[in-house]
Amino acid sequence: MFLRTISVRDSKEVDNSTYPFTIPVIRNFRELELTSNVTFFVGENGSGKSTLLEAIAHQAGFNTAGGSRNNLYDVHRSSSVFGEHLRFSWMPKVTEGFFLRSETFYDFASHIDELQKIDGKAYDAYGGRSLHERSHGESFLALFNNRFRNGLYLLDEPEAALSPLRQLSLLKIIHDMESSGKAQFIIATHSPILMGYPNSRILDFDSDRIAEIDYEDTDHYNITKDFLNARERYFRELFR
Repeated sequence: MFLRTISVRDSKEVDNSTYPFTIPVIRNFRELELTSNVTFFVGENGSGKSTLLEAIAHQAGFNTAGGSRNNLYDVHRSSSVFGEHLRFSWMPKVTEGFFLRSETFYDFASHIDELQKIDGKAYDAYGGRSLHERSHGESFLALFNNRFRNGLYLLDEPEAALSPLRQLSLLKIIHDMESSGKAQFIIATHSPILMGYPNSRILDFDSDRIAEIDYEDTDHYNITKDFLNARERYFRELFR
């Protein structure tokens, strides 16, 4: 691992009446020790997992609109207020990596198109052609297969564009990278397929504080499993 500890510089400087400090997990955050090469942030919508991931990207120097340290472009509301309050403990410190933000990936792909017009080489790191010339899922995989190498990788809901089969492809990419000792992943996800990755650590954001949780105890696993085993019962309750 590279990033070992994430902590708040001074909680007294935080205004708990303003967003995102109105989110319980963010308001109560003090320190998080990372103990695995692959860490998952899980929880309901609005629980704070993407907010913390974006803050980590900010403090790591990545573009919070999505990208690496070298991707200089902007989209609406790409700044991170919480990220300014964080400090890191590294061993060793790395500058390589990437922040995948699914909701602004279209803007990132357009940014790469603009770079291609300037130097004619930008597509080389993404499979040789525009990310816009592929399906959403194919463009994600082109990014993973061609751009990801060594460093810290922060993925915000990567399953948004991936079929179940392609999610398995992503797991293979993660395994090949992290088992080499050259990559660390922090992933915010709703996917029970992704969070089933072996020897990973799952952190639940659904309470007032972040808590470690076993895979089989997550709502994502249990609701998905129960639905697949008894979907007619769900339909009777939902549609009555």
